[in-house]
Amino acid sequence: MSRFDTYADLPGQATIHSRPAPLYPILASVAGAAWPPLLLTLPFWPPKAVGAGRDLDWRLLVLLIGLVVVPVALWRIIEERRRSGRPGSRLGVVWRFMLFGGLAAAGVQVLWVLGMTLFGWFEAGDVMQALGATETTLLIFGVGGLPIAMVVGVSYALWAGLCAAFIAFEAKPAVRDRLGLMPKA
Repeated sequence: MSRFDTYADLPGQATIHSRPAPLYPILASVAGAAWPPLLLTLPFWPPKAVGAGRDLDWRLLVLLIGLVVVPVALWRIIEERRRSGRPGSRLGVVWRFMLFGGLAAAGVQVLWVLGMTLFGWFEAGDVMQALGATETTLLIFGVGGLPIAMVVGVSYALWAGLCAAFIAFEAKPAVRDRLGLMPKA
């Protein structure tokens, strides 16, 4: 016999509930935004450019995006749980973070590329230079950078999802209907 006879036997399938104190979502958001590869590489390779612009270190940009997106995603999951009861497990929380984290990373990269393309048009001296800047920007940052951005986004979202699933939610078993009075879901 296999140890996993049913889908419910897989890890992360226990029913979860939000932790009662408002402190836990804040802790989960801060821990989720503090992605270890970003924090561990900053002391060894300090950023050369800290100011806003094209030369901003990508780690600082990703950290700023994470400080905004992780709390919003956690808030949306908590609201969805209040409305529909889904996701009902830690694995569901992690999967939602990974799916929407990858999509958000792709969306932010596309917006970044379009913004850089517009800046290239304004910096160009004539139409041909604008076309050359557009081609270079779309090829390097669009075609070449989009898969890298999505991989970074999904791995960042995996970390944030694990932090959210284990800090903001706790596993509690489902209550059995002993008297037959509970409504059927």
